[in-house]
Amino acid sequence: MTHRRTLRVDYDKTTSVLYVVGSELHVNLNRSAPPTSKFFSVKCTPNVDYTISPPPQGASHLSPIPLTGSSVLLITMSHASQHENDSKLSVQYYGNNKEVMGKAVLHLTAVEISLDVDADRDGVVEKNNPNKGSWKWGPNGHGAIVLVNCDSERSFWKKTDSEQDFISTTTDLKDMSLMVLRTSGPAKLPQGYRLTMHISQGDAESIRVFRSRSSDVVNNTLSHTIFYKYFVKDFPLVLSSEALSQEVPYLGGAGEMKFYVEGLRFPAKDFNGLITINLSLLEPICEGIPETPIFTDRVVFRVAPWIMTPNTLKPVEVFVCSTSDNFQFLKGMRSLVANSGYKLKICHEYMNRGDRWMQDEIEFGYIDSPHHRFPVVLDSPRDGDLEDFPYNDLLGPDFGYVTRVAQRKDVSSLDSFGNLEVSPPVTVRGKNYPLGRIIIGVAFPTATKGRNMTKVVQDFLWAQKVQEPIALFSDWLLVGHVDEFLTFVPAPDRKGFRLLLASPDAAYKLFRGLQNDGHGEAKLFDGLKDEQQITVNELLSDENFEAENNYVQSCIDWNRDVLKRELGLDDEDIIELPILFKLVEDKKNEYRAVAYYPDMVNMIVLGKNLGIPKPFGPRVNGRCVLEAEMCSLMEGLGLSCTFIDDFSSYHKLLGEVHCGSNVRREPFDFKWWNLEM
Repeated sequence: MTHRRTLRVDYDKTTSVLYVVGSELHVNLNRSAPPTSKFFSVKCTPNVDYTISPPPQGASHLSPIPLTGSSVLLITMSHASQHENDSKLSVQYYGNNKEVMGKAVLHLTAVEISLDVDADRDGVVEKNNPNKGSWKWGPNGHGAIVLVNCDSERSFWKKTDSEQDFISTTTDLKDMSLMVLRTSGPAKLPQGYRLTMHISQGDAESIRVFRSRSSDVVNNTLSHTIFYKYFVKDFPLVLSSEALSQEVPYLGGAGEMKFYVEGLRFPAKDFNGLITINLSLLEPICEGIPETPIFTDRVVFRVAPWIMTPNTLKPVEVFVCSTSDNFQFLKGMRSLVANSGYKLKICHEYMNRGDRWMQDEIEFGYIDSPHHRFPVVLDSPRDGDLEDFPYNDLLGPDFGYVTRVAQRKDVSSLDSFGNLEVSPPVTVRGKNYPLGRIIIGVAFPTATKGRNMTKVVQDFLWAQKVQEPIALFSDWLLVGHVDEFLTFVPAPDRKGFRLLLASPDAAYKLFRGLQNDGHGEAKLFDGLKDEQQITVNELLSDENFEAENNYVQSCIDWNRDVLKRELGLDDEDIIELPILFKLVEDKKNEYRAVAYYPDMVNMIVLGKNLGIPKPFGPRVNGRCVLEAEMCSLMEGLGLSCTFIDDFSSYHKLLGEVHCGSNVRREPFDFKWWNLEM
């Protein structure tokens, strides 16, 4: 895009002009002409080009040209000057008889100025990309990307790097986006001219800019390796909420100055993620009068969103808690994770303080840019006794942290992150969601009361844009988490996954089949101490219990319809698991559902290996029929089932395997900026 600048000139006067290569000077010839002037002519030195608008008809530029009220001289220069005032242009004015009326002379100094970013998203800061001042989504899009600097490069005084306004270690620079000021021209600018970099007050809440002082004294061949040997004092803060504008040096000759842009906050309800950085060339008028901008270059960044990872992505690490009573659970988890070939990280009791609900405290995700990416943990506002774990144990070099703070009175069980899931990639009514869609649970849409995920968390999830959320009805559950009735597992066909849904109907069908086959006296909870056993016949004869499960099934079916519509699913993409629920009275004397036996949908997915709550169902020929049914359903997908005993240490406390574990997974190969929006 050409920068156009109106230039005032005076006859019988020499005017010194600083010209920026790539711009266009507009001189209104009639406005600057002596009175009664009727003609003009133009002469210039070789480095100056000009055109006249409107073009003269049948006349040479060297002979007098009729002067009209709309005569405009358009001046450009093709390359930077070596010395100040080394190019010239003159305009001579004539009267009716071609007598000379006056002459305007311009002494021109050309400089090249370009504020550059990685606008084509290839990891290289190219020179003067024409799209650097705007942002466009898609594979053919453009615009630079900046990461929120939410990890911590220090092993002491733990804080996120964005919480400090200085660079404590040069390794922090890789988390920032490189921006380069390229200049070419004389050794120095003409007297009084200045370069300033500036941002708006609103953008200053979202970014900071540091400068590499080392580039003041070295040329642009400085290698990346040598560059990192400079001390942190060589990176002064240029722009922040305390300094919206600051002069930056003009290097002279052909020079490059490196700047590092640091993101401070994620997209939010009041922040669309876009920020603009401006560079202006200021021209002096005279002492005591403010300078005026004669050229402004600008670049646009988008702050990278926080992205969740679905069960279909490859695991990296599995996290669980160790408590005084979960030895049996840990034994099963250790075996499953080891056999799956992944890392197991145990949060011990001195850190978890008895809070075993690893899934509820945190959600793993990541941030990504063309030059760098790293995992970022989202900390729930539930703030149980695990609240220090993500900040103290996870935050570190290339491991970021983000949270949303809510008023304590606004936080409910629905703010635990068992109530936060994400689907695998889907296509819905022709629209692609290559990063999947976030799923949360809320109160029933038409309800006048009920629990909801707190607004600050919902606003954060919606603002990330790249995984458009779906709200399901989960308030019918006592705990209220979507992971109590759904999960996703990988599949070799169709959409590459299956949605697993809890289904009382499937359970009743299974148990009635047992009864018809003469196994009505088989017992649930067989072998569990201190747990009352119940036969299949007794369970099926309980009409009130069946009514409760009919209610549960209707709630799940409502969600099933939403998921089919919002994820573009067919019935063949859904597998129903035989799970029963019971209604219990909560503290507000309202009835909500909990799993009757361990909730098999509440599983951990590690590639093709599933860690499933051991259901303790009725046994036939020595085998649990619920386990057998689960294996039959999953083995058709090439998945292996491992049943983990979580009955006393999790199920009795209203949670299961998924609630007590968490998985950090590899990021998507798909780049979020290639989304079609």
